Amino acid sequence: MASQTYKQISVLSASTFAFTICFAVWVMFSIIGIPIKETLGLNETEFGLLTATPVLTGSLIRLPLGMLTDKYGGRPVFMVLMLVTVIPIYLISQATELWQYLVLGLFMGLAGGSFSVGIAYVARWFDKSRQGLAMGIFGAGNSGAALTKFVAPSLVVAYGWQSVPKVYAVAMLVTAILFWCFTYTDPSHRVQSSITFRDQLRALKDPTVWKLCQYYSIVFGGYVGLSLWLTKYYINEYGFDIRTAALLASTFVLPAGVIRALGGWLSDRYGAHPVTWWVLLISWVCLFFMSYPQTEMTVQTVKGPLTLHIGLNPWVFTMLLIVLGFAWGIGKASVFKYISDQYPENIGVISGIVGLIGGLGGFLLPILFGVLVDLTGLRSSIFMLLWGITLVSLVWMYWTEIVPRRRSESSFTPTPSSR
Repeated sequence: MASQTYKQISVLSASTFAFTICFAVWVMFSIIGIPIKETLGLNETEFGLLTATPVLTGSLIRLPLGMLTDKYGGRPVFMVLMLVTVIPIYLISQATELWQYLVLGLFMGLAGGSFSVGIAYVARWFDKSRQGLAMGIFGAGNSGAALTKFVAPSLVVAYGWQSVPKVYAVAMLVTAILFWCFTYTDPSHRVQSSITFRDQLRALKDPTVWKLCQYYSIVFGGYVGLSLWLTKYYINEYGFDIRTAALLASTFVLPAGVIRALGGWLSDRYGAHPVTWWVLLISWVCLFFMSYPQTEMTVQTVKGPLTLHIGLNPWVFTMLLIVLGFAWGIGKASVFKYISDQYPENIGVISGIVGLIGGLGGFLLPILFGVLVDLTGLRSSIFMLLWGITLVSLVWMYWTEIVPRRRSESSFTPTPSSR
């Protein structure tokens, strides 16, 4: 009989690997959507809709999946979820019209819901002092987006874009089998049978949950949105080919996924609040500079007109992007440390709600990116939008967490008259 420690390691490893493959599938359109866009003659808004469609179902399904995980356990729910996506993934290689890609994308997107299953499944195998690290390691499966950036472009160039969904369908099937072989079930991890779905949904009335949703909408929703958009951004803004653009985009995607384990450790050690505050502040600064559009300015001098170019070159832009990726990777872990600290009894439901809203951010942002670029003609307008969302999060955290803490501390300060 396997020891408890062995089971913990096996569950964490298998779940992280499965989530990595699911996430790679979830953002597949970020690469194959580019040749599809050219073939179908899509505009920027239509391209945004195409890449975002899988994110919609992967987000909406997170809450019900989290509830099912609490009720029936993560192992069977995760297994069934992966098997359901195999055929739709494969059929994408046979599609020829936009509506077909959108419909199949909705079913393929179910893979994105694996996060709310796995995060609750993994967390319950560890005690509170190590949950942040465990959830951070599992969340590093976000690096599946980087896997797609590395693998898919090579498949597209060598065998055509249709090869990508075929390979991914086989990978998903194999992953589901391996997951079942190396994971375990613990009936004590399920909520009491007397707790109904209505009881679980009462969490929607908690304002703290909605605040965490706001934080996650930028650190995860922004991450997904940019993961889907960056390859094309590098191609259009700086003129790179698809493989170079995907490689540069991976400098954001990979750190934002892998560093999540460090974010979990930092949150365990220093607390979720200070870590999240610094994440949002650093993100706000980076996005401010990334928002500035490429500008040509002519100044009349005594020697005649002088033309100046103001804007980020690709290397400075990439450095800021890497910093942003590190910050958001840490922030994704710190937000879920909030959840494990404040809602230990119903992690699945709360993570489902927060993951749903964060995922919806990942769905809406690529569409809004396309709309902004079509309306303004400024590619950097996408970072202006992200800067504004981050500012809202900072203000919300300041008034609901920092100000009350300062008032609480001042109320315990002895006054001269009381001495």
